[in-house]
Amino acid sequence: MLLVLSESYSRILQAELRELGRLGGDVLLLGGDREVPGIHRVPSNRALRHALGGTLTSLNARMAISWVGHCSPGGPLTAPDTVAAWGKWAAESEKQETYDRRPMTDEEVRAFILTAVRANPNCSKTKLLRLLREEGMACEQKRFATLYVETMGDG
Repeated sequence: MLLVLSESYSRILQAELRELGRLGGDVLLLGGDREVPGIHRVPSNRALRHALGGTLTSLNARMAISWVGHCSPGGPLTAPDTVAAWGKWAAESEKQETYDRRPMTDEEVRAFILTAVRANPNCSKTKLLRLLREEGMACEQKRFATLYVETMGDG
């Protein structure tokens, strides 16, 4: 059984997870908030975000996909060779990400949005935020979404 859980969701499911661990079997937990006896857990590892791509919000799901890719076909999820292969890959792939982005005022973010949309009218909100960050500027995702709606309307 493959479980992919956030920290907060695994806290809610602690009683069920303990029972599942007590029953035994081939159970893999990616993410979660603590070790559970009888369950092989791989904690969320933000240093793998660069290798796996995407956002931190979906990191556990991408870790699960990668883990399955390290499994022998038809073999158990927690086979020793899979655990070893994943561990080797993860150790080689980890990259601590640090950002040195310049904070922006609301007006600067709105101006960026207007300029970027004029240059590429079909650009999504997500792509615009990525472009802003690639240019070395900082804006939290929720704040950017709010400013986008204020600037462009609900789109």
